[in-house]
Amino acid sequence: MNINNFKYKGKIGFFLARTIYGLYRYIRYDRFKDSVYLEKLFKIRQDYDLNLKNPRTLNEKLQWLKINDRKPIYSVFADKFAIREYVKQNIGEDLLIPLLYTTKKYQDIKSENLPEEPFIIKANHDSGSYLIVRDKTRVDWKKLSIDCKWWMSMNYYWYEREWQYKDIEPRIIVEKLLVDKSGKIPNDYKIHCINGNIEFIYVAIDREGKNKRNIYDKNWEPLPFTWASKYKNADKQKGEPIPPPTSFDRMKVIAEKVAKLYPYVRVDFYDVDGKLYFGEITQCHGGGFDQIRPIEWDYKYGEMLKLN
Repeated sequence: MNINNFKYKGKIGFFLARTIYGLYRYIRYDRFKDSVYLEKLFKIRQDYDLNLKNPRTLNEKLQWLKINDRKPIYSVFADKFAIREYVKQNIGEDLLIPLLYTTKKYQDIKSENLPEEPFIIKANHDSGSYLIVRDKTRVDWKKLSIDCKWWMSMNYYWYEREWQYKDIEPRIIVEKLLVDKSGKIPNDYKIHCINGNIEFIYVAIDREGKNKRNIYDKNWEPLPFTWASKYKNADKQKGEPIPPPTSFDRMKVIAEKVAKLYPYVRVDFYDVDGKLYFGEITQCHGGGFDQIRPIEWDYKYGEMLKLN
């Protein structure tokens, strides 16, 4: 259950939905310690048992890392606002998507405070809470304010026990909407690194249109596996081959620099007509619950990932 899926009207609906969500979260989340909760959810989502004592697949090892690898710096990197300073100081300020507005109060999200140009509004402390705005005159500001209130009230840690999100101070950030010369949102290049080395690139293609997924190795050769939720037909998500982005070489250099700080990490980028932008850093692709198929590739990358 995702709190963003609640349908509500007015104050009564808001408080009713919040009460239902609070009871649900207590029943499903809070009574289980992390290891027990992860074992239960892993079995449902992966269709095989999670072995935390002797993890072998990549997805199993991501669950092990959630419990055993908890460095304070990870919370900084998971914070979509705080990471900006790290990028500025260590990677390059030119890679930052322009920040147009930020606030810790959902009440501040109203038309007069936001720009006339297209933007994306999102929460800094979770995954999936966002709204793309191309024309703010068409926004339902009352609904957006309520949505932002939900975002600010959530603690994403409880969903999949990704510890790095637990203590992030919530805020709303508004960034310039990146679009290419044709007016489309650029492809999202997700570079997956294991033990400091690039192993593959997962590309989200044309998200507002065909919405396809391709996977390549670091030399941009296609790889024959998928990594997606069991509830999706991953084979139908595969798109036609595409060329590497203009900024691919610089992407790889930056990704491997970040990767030295993690056993496993995913570093995301956008290429807008040759201009490179930093996206985000993710410790657990799909929370470690999306299926790698054929499963042999789950074992292949799991063997590569060395745990201390």
